[in-house]
Amino acid sequence: MTLLCLCSLPAVRHLLRESTTGVSQGSSAVCLRLRLLLPPRSSELAFGEIRTFCYGSQLVGGALTRKAAADASSQRLGKSLLLFSAQLSHCRTVLRLFDDLSMLAYSHSYGLGASEEDAGVRWISVLTNVADQLYYPCEHIAWAADAELIKVRSDKWWLFSTVLWGTSLLLGILRLFRVLLLLRKKLKKKHQRGEGGSSSRRSDLHRQMQAEMLSILSSMADLSNAVHWMPPGFLWAGWFPSWLVGLLGSTSSLIGLIQMNTSSSSELSDSIALSSQSGGDAN
Repeated sequence: MTLLCLCSLPAVRHLLRESTTGVSQGSSAVCLRLRLLLPPRSSELAFGEIRTFCYGSQLVGGALTRKAAADASSQRLGKSLLLFSAQLSHCRTVLRLFDDLSMLAYSHSYGLGASEEDAGVRWISVLTNVADQLYYPCEHIAWAADAELIKVRSDKWWLFSTVLWGTSLLLGILRLFRVLLLLRKKLKKKHQRGEGGSSSRRSDLHRQMQAEMLSILSSMADLSNAVHWMPPGFLWAGWFPSWLVGLLGSTSSLIGLIQMNTSSSSELSDSIALSSQSGGDAN
């Protein structure tokens, strides 16, 4: 079966060919090229798009195969979309093989969070970095075991990686709530002081609070899926149908893309404003 891996490079579509074992060798090669060729911002956006297509395909495919009364063509399309989603999921796993060093560099630069004003945010962030750092090698071992590169059982390593992912998400949600609380306190202080000349600052705080709430929604959607992938008997593990997993993942992915685009627009506006100011000073 020939599958398409969509990326953000203009007019580029890579063909993925599914092997007889069900593991796409083409997806691995394509993802490696994406990781090496794309600049950082384009690369980040491309991987966000891959994630969105992955969960979007699972959402639509799961919805089509769920309908008992659906005709044969709809059933076939649904199954193809689920296979497509599985190949993109494998692609994302391969891409993460190269994230250890960047994560380590980030953890090292953050250290114990000396630059953070709030101790709660600092220590939650440190614990999150530890969980994220441990997540990658566990997933790599599970992937290598499934690919028969090493002779170990992959089940426990997939479990370890899922637990670490869920732990990271839960800590991240706690951190976001803490940041949201701090922002509300700042906003309340400004109202109490009656600082009328800082309306732009207050609007910035409101935007930050909205961004934090979107991040909480995104992380909670991912955490719901993380619990679903835990062993049966743990909360709602194994209860979600494919379309619901796709819906939650699509929600999280779309929020991430929106935030990336918003961040890019803000950086562009700041750059233009700085250039204009520099030009005015020069004149």
